[in-house]
Amino acid sequence: MTMTKKIRKAVLPVAGLGTRFLPATKAVPKEMLTVVDKPVVQYVVEEAMDAGIDHFVFVTGRNKGVIEDHFDIQPELEDTLRSRGKTAELKTLEDMLPAAGATSFTRQQAPLGLGHAVWCARDIVGDEPFALLLPDMIMRAETGCMSGMVKLYEKVGGNIVSVGQCDPDLAHKYGIVGKGEDVDGGFRITEMVEKPEKGTAPSNYFMNGRYILQPGIFEILSRHERGAGNEIQVTDAMLKLADAQPFAAYPFDGETYDCGSKDGFILANVAYALDRSDIKPLVADELKRLIGRA
Repeated sequence: MTMTKKIRKAVLPVAGLGTRFLPATKAVPKEMLTVVDKPVVQYVVEEAMDAGIDHFVFVTGRNKGVIEDHFDIQPELEDTLRSRGKTAELKTLEDMLPAAGATSFTRQQAPLGLGHAVWCARDIVGDEPFALLLPDMIMRAETGCMSGMVKLYEKVGGNIVSVGQCDPDLAHKYGIVGKGEDVDGGFRITEMVEKPEKGTAPSNYFMNGRYILQPGIFEILSRHERGAGNEIQVTDAMLKLADAQPFAAYPFDGETYDCGSKDGFILANVAYALDRSDIKPLVADELKRLIGRA
């Protein structure tokens, strides 16, 4: 087994404005929109917790204070639940909380791109590898995506990128990786291409929003080089890091819901509602009725 530093910290860039969900996100952060009865960002944090990560770095923007409040205790609410004997609800709140001192919040003052958001976490992460989880993406599977990535990382070290498979005809819409030799439940990445021209993609494996990165990425991001959209792109920095360090892909065997899009958000609500024994019968029956009318 490769000797590696433990992945202790996760970076979650939550500074985006969520304009695709206006007017809902005028006053409510998009990460706090609920899938059934939990905010999107809570699913992502729980995935990281299940992988053994114990410190969460939120890169925030203006009007995001409610995210900080969500991952804190609320004594009045808890006292009310306790006095009313609502032990199940109280335990749910207790279980979702990171440990005291295990959350950090840093501000991205301007929307300069995902790479810039990651760079804003540099002093909190320090000189250690870290997980990067895009908070719009909910990964649904029996084994959490980040848990699988950490297991692969512990075997091969370096940098890990989670990937899914898309329709080859749609590969031009994604960041695509080239497939190399198989390694311990993953494969070596031979190249990374952001939105390749139609017909030129090296594979149909697309990057789906989960990464384990070595701290050398911060020095590259500190150059503030602009890429697509005149923004600082984390993929561009990963390409430079790959010149010196190995990258491996973790093929995620599950369902990915892009909750930054309206259709992905709605599908996530349907999928998770059908997982719930308390509401599945009514939801399933109503879905059948609505589909029959469509």
